[in-house]
Amino acid sequence: MKLSKTNLLLAMVMMALSSCSEGSGSNPPDPPSPPVPTPDPTPAEKVVIKINPAIDNTRATDTGFEQNDCIGMFVVNYNGSTPGSLQNSGNHVDNLRFTYSGVWTPDQPSYWKDETTPADFYIYYPYQAISSVTLIPFEVKADQSTITSYKASELIGGKATNIAPTATAVNITARHLMSLMEIEVAAGNGFTAEKLAEADVKVKINGLKTHSTLNLTDLSITPTGEAETITPLAENKIFKALVVPQKIEETNLITVTIDGRDFTFKKGFTFEGGKRHRFTITVNKTSEGINVNIGAWENDGQENGGNAE
Repeated sequence: MKLSKTNLLLAMVMMALSSCSEGSGSNPPDPPSPPVPTPDPTPAEKVVIKINPAIDNTRATDTGFEQNDCIGMFVVNYNGSTPGSLQNSGNHVDNLRFTYSGVWTPDQPSYWKDETTPADFYIYYPYQAISSVTLIPFEVKADQSTITSYKASELIGGKATNIAPTATAVNITARHLMSLMEIEVAAGNGFTAEKLAEADVKVKINGLKTHSTLNLTDLSITPTGEAETITPLAENKIFKALVVPQKIEETNLITVTIDGRDFTFKKGFTFEGGKRHRFTITVNKTSEGINVNIGAWENDGQENGGNAE
């Protein structure tokens, strides 16, 4: 029996299909699976950031950091060898609070970006919620007559740059950002040391601004607001106060009151952050005035003394 051309073609197609399904099993290979992405390291695999702040020349309270002191920390990553810029937010770490209890403990752990990317660290004390890293508000207390208000007038800041990732604590040297003013009242003509020790001696510091802003990027201070009168802390016959760094024109800078009688010292002066300025005031009853000698913590090579009526 002869097959028609149509039937012959149909038979050939059927034979070809049969050979594909029953033959050597040469099915087309499955498409390759896409590569599995490498997951980001889990917190357990990352390196925790630790810090060890140290105050240059100790804290102005002379006791170092104390239990429950809190600092704020920002961390800014490098881009290759280029340092990043500190921003109000969006840094690698934004204003993370650390609390001191013998060691510094953060509110929550933070981690280095990876094993190679260096970073810059910025810290400040005391901690506060802030909206601008260049305009952090701070004020010294106008009444610093108690140790609590005196300590509350301390502002400290520091930075460490180009720090490579490490499992050990990052050492950050911070420094005093306020000025320390110390006033000693000494007996002059008409007084004896014994009589002066028995007298009711009070001291006021006049004409200084107590408000300021901190720029954390360069640790600079800008005084703001109106001038006020500061009452210093009396400690071991020394009157001391923390002062916003500022330059003042000649004014009635210091008033010493002895048994109700005022002695006033007039002077213009520049208070520098991180420096202790010592004012020794010699009270002369007979001349109804006082003599003042001033020596800075770092000797400026100048004779700053003068006379007052």
